[in-house]
Amino acid sequence: MYGTKSKIDLAYEYQSQVAILRPSIHSRRANLTVKFQDLYGFTVEGNVDDVNVLNEVREKVRQQGRVWWALEASKGANWYLHTTIGQGSALTSSLKFSALANAITLKKLIRKGIPPVLRPKVWFSLSGAAKKKSTVPESYYDDLTKAVEGKVTPATRQIDHDLPRTFPGHPWLDTPEGHASLRRVLVAYSFRDSDVGYCQGLNYVAALLLLVMKTEEDAFWMLAVLLENVLVNDCYTNNLSGCHVEQRVFKDLLAKKCPRIASHLEALEFDVSLVTTEWFLCLFSKSLPSETTLRVWDVIFYEGAKVIFNVALAIFKMKEDELILTHHVGEVINVLHMTTHHLFDPDDLLTVAFDKIGSMTTNTISKQRKKQEPEVMKELDQRIRRLNSLKVDDNSIGFV
Repeated sequence: MYGTKSKIDLAYEYQSQVAILRPSIHSRRANLTVKFQDLYGFTVEGNVDDVNVLNEVREKVRQQGRVWWALEASKGANWYLHTTIGQGSALTSSLKFSALANAITLKKLIRKGIPPVLRPKVWFSLSGAAKKKSTVPESYYDDLTKAVEGKVTPATRQIDHDLPRTFPGHPWLDTPEGHASLRRVLVAYSFRDSDVGYCQGLNYVAALLLLVMKTEEDAFWMLAVLLENVLVNDCYTNNLSGCHVEQRVFKDLLAKKCPRIASHLEALEFDVSLVTTEWFLCLFSKSLPSETTLRVWDVIFYEGAKVIFNVALAIFKMKEDELILTHHVGEVINVLHMTTHHLFDPDDLLTVAFDKIGSMTTNTISKQRKKQEPEVMKELDQRIRRLNSLKVDDNSIGFV
């Protein structure tokens, strides 16, 4: 895909992708709601201020693109792959320094955003998807999709049910071709990992991966590396135990990082998981504008699942003053809903996530998970026992 075009051709292609949004003069004169399509085909609804923000963001994207092209020209097309230092001592000091410098540069660059035209290639390389794909035969995905064609399982039935509900109205995803493509990716993965099978939420994640990666096979491998290497285990299994653990960890972090908000929401008896469960399961794809979501994913695929906590905390932090003035649960949900759907500037969100929330290491999050796991498993076990006892009671009534 990339080897047949010069950097200049790619640059022109990239420039054409990032069109300036121009609302009509009538919309500019009045604070009317305007609708337009974003870079990935989603219909966006906002006011003229939102359009102005998007234009500013897209200019920053252009500038960031020029930085990436300059680095490709000076360091080579795949310079970002040379950011790790091997365990052996054979590397010279200059090569070690070069790898370290590349790693520091890359982290800063990714937080500022990967240009859309480079995003598929960079994601596939840095996430580990390319390495994962290389461990199986070249025909793995094609063989898998052919082998499972026509098979019916609880997972395939749920997938078929969810396809029409996945980003309805999208010009490609909500078509027979889009449904078929998304179905093949989801069904294939449900057979690859029977423990996960299929969980609602994965349809949105896989759909957005398809729009970015362009091919089913690359989207499949990105989904595989996400579920098998990036996210916590058991997030998408039948009992969602991993997801329950994540919610408990998040509540603890909210109390530590945003104590005023946590205290106020507790007084309102508001359970934050009512909102955040969808954020974690769909990786913000149902909540944030698509271009903001993908900026978050840029960092997730490089720095790991800890980023989800940073971003979720940042959303609360950005609206702290409004949230502590709420009087009931409905108001809280409305504030968070309006906030996420109008976060058109990814830099605003990510600046708060990494500069104001403070550092959170993967090791810190892992310790928190281990602390919460026993209590979650105990609660899930009690729930199963209650359900089984109800079934026994029902059967007993049937014999009376």
